[in-house]
Amino acid sequence: MSQRHLLALFSNFDEAEQVIKELRNTSIKGFDVNNDLVVKSPIEHPEVEEMLGDKPVYVQWFTLFGALMGGLLGFFLISGAQANFYEQIKGGKPIVPFPPNFVLTYEMFILGGVFITILGFLVCAGLPARRSPLYSSKVSEDQIGILVKADDAAISTLKNIFTKHEALEIQEEAGK
Repeated sequence: MSQRHLLALFSNFDEAEQVIKELRNTSIKGFDVNNDLVVKSPIEHPEVEEMLGDKPVYVQWFTLFGALMGGLLGFFLISGAQANFYEQIKGGKPIVPFPPNFVLTYEMFILGGVFITILGFLVCAGLPARRSPLYSSKVSEDQIGILVKADDAAISTLKNIFTKHEALEIQEEAGK
């Protein structure tokens, strides 16, 4: 089924909170409240996090992977470059000296961690992303917006919930 977007505008945060609670308690086929709901507000509301629930964070796994891969790649590239000169006379020194290599490996460890963390942040934040198909400048001024994405069959149910909670305006994406 095709999915469409709805944007409902509310004058206060309490009404928007009641809508989200009802959406959580109501089972609507074609709509997942955890993945298909976005709350837009002109100011910060600390209650939003507890209202929407905890979202998983994966950036730390990108950091771990980047740091390990950066360290391993750095060590093997440096050691490989030194090992290519194995036929040169070293005067009793090892072909791959570990203490100087550990300093450069440490630097690559940090560099890989930082680069992949930035990449992971962008991926987890969904950037770059397409802009929302529905937008109202009133959300930037003084109103709370709830943007939902749902199947065509769930649109009428969502509209009824928004209307029941006195939405000031309901915008609907044109059908595809």
